[in-house]
Amino acid sequence: MKTELCARLGIEVPIILAPMGGATGPELTAAVSNAGGLGMIPLWYLDSDGVRAGIRGVRALTGKPFGVNLNLNWPQEERLEICLDEGVSIISTFWGDGAAYIARAHQAGATVFHTVGSVDEARRAADAGADIIVAQGFEAGGHVRGTVTTLALVPAVVDAVAPIPVVAAGGIADGRGLAAVLALGAQAAWIGTRFLASPEAPIHARYRELLIAAGAGDTYYSTTIFDIGWPDAGHRVLRNKTVDAWEAAGSPPSGARPGEGEVVATSPTAGTVHRYEIGTPAADATGDIDAMSLWAGQGVGLVSRAQPAGEIVREIAGEAEAVIRRLTGE
Repeated sequence: MKTELCARLGIEVPIILAPMGGATGPELTAAVSNAGGLGMIPLWYLDSDGVRAGIRGVRALTGKPFGVNLNLNWPQEERLEICLDEGVSIISTFWGDGAAYIARAHQAGATVFHTVGSVDEARRAADAGADIIVAQGFEAGGHVRGTVTTLALVPAVVDAVAPIPVVAAGGIADGRGLAAVLALGAQAAWIGTRFLASPEAPIHARYRELLIAAGAGDTYYSTTIFDIGWPDAGHRVLRNKTVDAWEAAGSPPSGARPGEGEVVATSPTAGTVHRYEIGTPAADATGDIDAMSLWAGQGVGLVSRAQPAGEIVREIAGEAEAVIRRLTGE
């Protein structure tokens, strides 16, 4: 299953953990890396001490390669410097112009992934010096960059930025999906929702139950329902009572949404969560978990049971190998 990108990154299988804010900590990141994939931990919303603790937490659990994700909608210069000071050699950037960050990371010898949602954005990232382009299709959960599906976007990006390696994201949750995106020219798959079903993901048990019970048609995409924190940021969640009530009210703007301002949950680690606020349901949350922002991609329909993260990596890789052998007659 090794691709050229695997050899470049020092990983065994072309599976990369999508960095899911609030749902990815050191345990999940390390588990994916220890199984031969590449763990990615999102640290873009933490203070300096939190960034260092996150990096060191992963290092305490694995000696394998892993990366750190930074969301460029907010200034990340200080966090990037901490990552480089801590010896992080793989940086993932998203949602913005990564040119300055890419240049600084390269000065320190780091490899940079940049996530895009269109061919034009992929070309700009390539011109800025990104080492690896992540092409995120519309099927993706959480924060969604573009409006083109994975099947259409990935080969177009591959053609546009060759020979820069491309990683496919969005709707990939099993070995068939991995085999498919490799056939499209990608060199790895970026997988998020499937890993939410692992015990290493620090999410509420009820959230995990809802993910396992959901089908591909049970997700909802919007740019306005949940308060993501930056304008017109597309996001995909499980349809729930908050979505249904908002739609029934005519999808009103912020300030006029039904139940706005109500406290729906509290958490010792995450604090108070009001209706429409982003807040991945933490494992220690109490309250109306079903009313929170339940991030999920359309691949959720392929998530049928809880599994350890390492087992998920091995199962996806094994399934993809079997598909490729069947198609090639080997």
